[in-house]
Amino acid sequence: MFNSLSEKLESAFKHLKGQARINELNVANTLKDIRKALLDADVNFKIAKEFTDSIKEKAIGAKVINAISPGQLMVKIVQDELTALMGNEASLMDLSKSPTIILVAGLQGSGKTTFSGKLANYLKAQKKSPLLVAADIYRPAAMDQLTLLGEQIGVDVFVERENKNAVSIAQNALVYAKANNKNVIIIDTAGRLAVDEVMMNEVAAIKNEIQPQEILFVVDSMTGQDAVNTAKVFNERLDFTGVVLTKLDGDTRGGAALSIKYTVNKPIKFMSSGEKLDTLTVFHPERMAQRILGMGDITSLVEKAQSQFDEAEAKKLEKRIRKNQFDFEDFLTQIQQIKKMGNLKDLMGMIPGMGKGLKDVDIKDDAFKGVEAIIQSMTIIERRNPDLLSPSRKERIAKGSGKNIAEINAFIKQFEQMKQMMKTMNGPMGAAMASKMPGMRK
Repeated sequence: MFNSLSEKLESAFKHLKGQARINELNVANTLKDIRKALLDADVNFKIAKEFTDSIKEKAIGAKVINAISPGQLMVKIVQDELTALMGNEASLMDLSKSPTIILVAGLQGSGKTTFSGKLANYLKAQKKSPLLVAADIYRPAAMDQLTLLGEQIGVDVFVERENKNAVSIAQNALVYAKANNKNVIIIDTAGRLAVDEVMMNEVAAIKNEIQPQEILFVVDSMTGQDAVNTAKVFNERLDFTGVVLTKLDGDTRGGAALSIKYTVNKPIKFMSSGEKLDTLTVFHPERMAQRILGMGDITSLVEKAQSQFDEAEAKKLEKRIRKNQFDFEDFLTQIQQIKKMGNLKDLMGMIPGMGKGLKDVDIKDDAFKGVEAIIQSMTIIERRNPDLLSPSRKERIAKGSGKNIAEINAFIKQFEQMKQMMKTMNGPMGAAMASKMPGMRK
């Protein structure tokens, strides 16, 4: 995510390395590279200039205190400016009305339909009862796709295949929602390859008729400045309430994320990466700024973990670790929980300092496949009693998992080392470290 921009910003800060203080010369060189990095990321020139001008104003003559180097101070200034550029604080949806109506708009191919499914899944996890509405009357495939997504997440989908009036479909969906106790209605509207009058009139008519509480404009983040220009046109007609950035897993530039709030003065509410339906997250400007600057995002990582791990199970597991009873069965359960959290490379990129190291590393979603095969080739008794693994048992496990004896022995050795580390981390030192993590309960 934004790898290219991160690298160029890191390179820009090198002008300040070894400097005793910030001055006009080293600031000018740094800002020149920052501006170039932003332009390469497809950020509008005017925005890039105002951004660097603001940094210059704050940086010139700034005192370096408490042993903070000029480079560190500049990083902090840039972080604050990036956060401000993207909206400062997270913006949540207004779900106070029942039913809450959410209108989803955007160009064809931006990921509207997939986002609608992800949003329904997200709201379902928030104990809401959502209804998906297929209001794209031009693409039968869109109705089919939305129906399939609804089936996957267990959410009702309102479809009227013979109805060729999008406004009428939205009205009928509202009646259905009220009759079936649905408290959130998500309307997936038609998109086009480019902005046209028919499209704008139709989505404006739906808005005027049903008065949605939220209008979300979906942006393909890989389209950069083009996405921002489109957002401007949509906002003039619809006055939408927020922006959704999709396909962030494929974007290395970041122009849309950095420019869109400035251009339309509307918050980025969600970001989405990958095809999996659980990859939708609330957009936090400060956290995104940290990730762009290579600082990771430990807060989001902890939140993801907390959302997936059952608290009672976690306490039970902690007791087992303290008693040195952690076994292969527990390990397999933990692997399955981690897999639910999302793309593994993206998760590791949230750990401070890991993003740069993972730049050229290909971490596939099936990275645990070999480990799972080994554990699943064990009997239940063997999983719960690792000490039982005799040479003959290891040979059977090797055959069952498609591995050799050396690989089985290496895995068992690594497992034992991990057990010891986990035991240490769950002691006083581990508790102390956990208490320093944002979002963790002491």
